[in-house]
Amino acid sequence: MSTYVYGITARSHPALPEGMTGVGEPPRPVRVLTAGELAAVVSDAPEGLRPKRRDLLAHQNVLAEAGVAGCVLPMRFGSVAPSDDAVTGVLDERAEHYRERLGQLDGKVEYNIKAAHVEDAVLHIVMAQNPELRSLAETNRLAGGGSYEDKIRLGEMVAAAVQAKEAEDAAEVHRRLAPAAAAVSVGPESTGWLLNVSFLVPRETAEQFVAAVQQVRESHAHLDVRVNGPLPPYSFVEPGPAESAGTTIGADTGAP
Repeated sequence: MSTYVYGITARSHPALPEGMTGVGEPPRPVRVLTAGELAAVVSDAPEGLRPKRRDLLAHQNVLAEAGVAGCVLPMRFGSVAPSDDAVTGVLDERAEHYRERLGQLDGKVEYNIKAAHVEDAVLHIVMAQNPELRSLAETNRLAGGGSYEDKIRLGEMVAAAVQAKEAEDAAEVHRRLAPAAAAVSVGPESTGWLLNVSFLVPRETAEQFVAAVQQVRESHAHLDVRVNGPLPPYSFVEPGPAESAGTTIGADTGAP
């Protein structure tokens, strides 16, 4: 039977709660495989696994429970190896890499920050800051809406101003939060968001980081700022060396 891998820890990591279960229906019992100084949190892999909400939450719950007791290198949802032996083989092959990452990430958690404009509020700011836009809008209003060409021109100017404001606000949020983090990882562009960034934060300063986010909210009322965390450090686990044939361990780490 294939082996589902949740994450990698040190062999000295405290034992997981008794009776913990993970993905699958019925949920598969979670167990630990060891190799040298490392361990992998695993279960049997269910057939036909799909990213359903129940299994995504189960994957995250196992990592959250394991992370309470110490550092865990999280694997992406759906990481499956052909067998337990394949898992321990990769732990042996990549031992130096995994030990280094566990040391670097120990005592740290991830906060993902997304931000978007509140449409009405940012339009008000853009118009207030741009006399040319205000003048053209007023000219169009007095002309009963203006010609088709004038409407198109105004729309293009507004869109350009909003886009520039997005870049400005994204840079400002990044600048305000980065000093409170040990590392920063810029996420992929996401529709509707002007910012998608993950911050690696020491657990002991997490409250200060969250307070910094709140200060950004209060000083930038035209922004909708969302916080997801604390999370296992999904965005800060780099893939290791080329994986052994037939196993996905280390091939694709990151948030589920």
